[in-house]
Amino acid sequence: MSLFMDVGKSLFFWVFLFSLFRFSFSFTPAENYLLSCGSTINASLLDRVFIGDSSKLASGFLSGDRSVSLTDQNPSPDSPTLYRTARVFTGESRYKFDIKRNGTHLVRFHFSPFSAQNYKLESGKFDVSVNGFLVLSGFSTNAVVIKEYVMNLDLGELNIVFCPVEESGFGFVNAIEVFSAPKDFIIDEGVLLVSAHGNEEYNNLSSQVLETVRRINVGGSKLTPVNDTLWRTWIPDDDFLVLKPAAKRAVSTQVPNYLSGGATREIAPDNVYMTAQQMNRDNMPVNSRFNITWQFPVGSKGARHLVRLHFCDIVSPAIGQLYFDVYINQYSAYRDLDLSSLTFHVLSAPVFIDFVADSDDSGFMGISVGPSSLSSPMKVNAILNGVEIMKMVNPQVSNAVSKKKNVWIVVGSVLGGFIVLCLAAAAAAVLLALRCKKEKRKPGPAESIGWTALRVYGGSSHSRTTEGTVHTSTGPNGYHSLRIPFTDIQSGTNNFDKALIIGMGGFGMVYKGVLRDNTKVAVKRGIPGSRQGLPEFQTEITVLSKIRHRHLVSLVGYCEEQSEMILVYEYMEKGPLKSHLYGSKYPPLSWKQRLEICIGAARGLHYLHTGSAQGIIHRDIKSTNILLDENYGAKVADFGLSRSGPRLDETHVSTGVKGSFGYLDPEYFRRQQLTDKSDVYSFAVVLLEVLCARPAVDPLLAREQVNLAEWAMQWQKKGMLEKIIDPHLVGQINPSSLKKFGETAEKCLADYGVDRPSMGDVLWNLEYTLQLQESGQQESHLDNDTNGTEHATPGITPSTSHRIGNLARSDSSDMTSSQVFSQLMTNEGR
Repeated sequence: MSLFMDVGKSLFFWVFLFSLFRFSFSFTPAENYLLSCGSTINASLLDRVFIGDSSKLASGFLSGDRSVSLTDQNPSPDSPTLYRTARVFTGESRYKFDIKRNGTHLVRFHFSPFSAQNYKLESGKFDVSVNGFLVLSGFSTNAVVIKEYVMNLDLGELNIVFCPVEESGFGFVNAIEVFSAPKDFIIDEGVLLVSAHGNEEYNNLSSQVLETVRRINVGGSKLTPVNDTLWRTWIPDDDFLVLKPAAKRAVSTQVPNYLSGGATREIAPDNVYMTAQQMNRDNMPVNSRFNITWQFPVGSKGARHLVRLHFCDIVSPAIGQLYFDVYINQYSAYRDLDLSSLTFHVLSAPVFIDFVADSDDSGFMGISVGPSSLSSPMKVNAILNGVEIMKMVNPQVSNAVSKKKNVWIVVGSVLGGFIVLCLAAAAAAVLLALRCKKEKRKPGPAESIGWTALRVYGGSSHSRTTEGTVHTSTGPNGYHSLRIPFTDIQSGTNNFDKALIIGMGGFGMVYKGVLRDNTKVAVKRGIPGSRQGLPEFQTEITVLSKIRHRHLVSLVGYCEEQSEMILVYEYMEKGPLKSHLYGSKYPPLSWKQRLEICIGAARGLHYLHTGSAQGIIHRDIKSTNILLDENYGAKVADFGLSRSGPRLDETHVSTGVKGSFGYLDPEYFRRQQLTDKSDVYSFAVVLLEVLCARPAVDPLLAREQVNLAEWAMQWQKKGMLEKIIDPHLVGQINPSSLKKFGETAEKCLADYGVDRPSMGDVLWNLEYTLQLQESGQQESHLDNDTNGTEHATPGITPSTSHRIGNLARSDSSDMTSSQVFSQLMTNEGR
């Protein structure tokens, strides 16, 4: 389970608590100020009455004598009456509102420029501040604009100040709204910050000033304020879809069940939750896996935003059938999202999830939804109903406030200048000394095996990578020598013929192909034109171009032409291990076959951990990432999440949590400290999959059986592991072999990594388990011969074991398995 799952649950607890006691009546704000600016009479907009700010009813709101009222003498026939007057400010002016109830409020400004009485409003340029914080700086517009802000207000006065920028000489506004929002509109609990460094809890969201940037009705039509209890406008998502054929509209006629969900009509109106986009599988194989991606322009580059996503399961015929993953800016935001578990197991019940994320360097916010690894092959789907993106306004002090500080600034500048001169002289002396004796820079943790990113589409030299990168040569023996022309791949897959699809994942489709030299290959193709999965694409190339081992899947080449991301691997005839354990047509594997597969995978992992000075941690070990060749030989695959291990002077690598639900090391999850023992934990879950022939997580089972590792360990501690083994293995397993296998898995699943064996120890125990199965020797006899050493393998003395460990830790990346495991691969060794 990943970090965002547990943290997110607290969000829904609070949302549920509030929503259960709410009714579907229209929302009536406790405070509701609606001003028609520059008018002496009231004006209407969508059945809402705005009081003229020059009328007696509005006396006391406006202060300062540097403003004038303006009326449009030639209004357009379809122009609302609210936009036919304006308040023009020729100097600093303010509105004051009494706030008698603290909490979240919405503040809206309406700007509709027109020309009249010597003022051309579109040429106005001005600042707007709210309670001393600048929300609009140098603002001007030549079209109708509504600016909306969500903020927490305390009891007392709300001051809105308009201050013209000197060159324009004036500012203006047509209408102002200030009204209180529902108490549960902005919730602090459970908000996640999504970034390249992993996900972490974001605190005090309610203290931020938020500016609405995008409000999207996904899969639906435009919704005007008359359709929304908070008088908001929602626009369709069509223009923001990256690949429109990937999405298919879903529409429901059933009114959302608010009493069972985590949202109210004030969070989003009915029509948002009654429409959605889902995966379009009409022209794809039944179990196809791909993502739906939207790109939303947000204007500001690298600015922090609140991203609120709305969900309502209107596509599932029954409860518990929809699992999917959510990504923001290509980073995993929520894995294995199960809407039913968040809505008291009721369909058509709305929920929302809040994330905090930064816009990318081009000023866009990317959002994707795609199938989860928990999705059953016949029920692969993902949905999204609505999106809101709100920019966090930097708390800059407005000019009106800062002018009061100018005197102190001048005094401080004089004193500070003198101090700076003194410090500059001292600094120059220090720099001169350092230049004469410059120390060699010590590489940081992420540079340990020196990775560098590949070229990004568009030619940028600054691309996203996952946690670390390899600084290696890109000469004839580097990864550039692995480039394969797109035309060769296109020809080898018969132009990506759907009949050649052999798998799919979050990255994209996998095709069977044949290269020009008749080499059979597996071609993994990312979604064309999408940058989703780019970090994994780069990591896979840099890792696999450096290492070779008979139990690691080999990278044949890659292609990044024409906005394509394609990885080409050696073809593994028998496919993933998972397909041979459950849920497929393959005949069941024998116990001996299963042990040999586990041993092969352990050899690959052992080399990965120890084959270089720092080693590499896989981070995503699972039965789908262990592939089998035509002889059922096992190879570890999918290195997209891999990263370098800790240096010799380190105990761990601090990094964001990555991995797959059900296989994730609980210590890594809790502390975000990664070691090779995290792979050991994940591998133990695979061992139990092999033994029990069931998924790591099965939500359809009874509660105590959902998590395989927890369930199996309950039986292991009772000494009754044989009760839950695959029925096909009943009568096949030697009791001593099963006992050693269960003990190995149990040690690997220890809560703390320090208590788990290394992959070398796991390998030796599995070899021992196979020897016990084949020979039927008494375990006690062997244990006596090896002085009680649990991981001793027949035919390997302690001195031999020590020699193997030294070989495995050689710095050579070209080491073969025969060098490391020669003793283990002999008949005597078994």
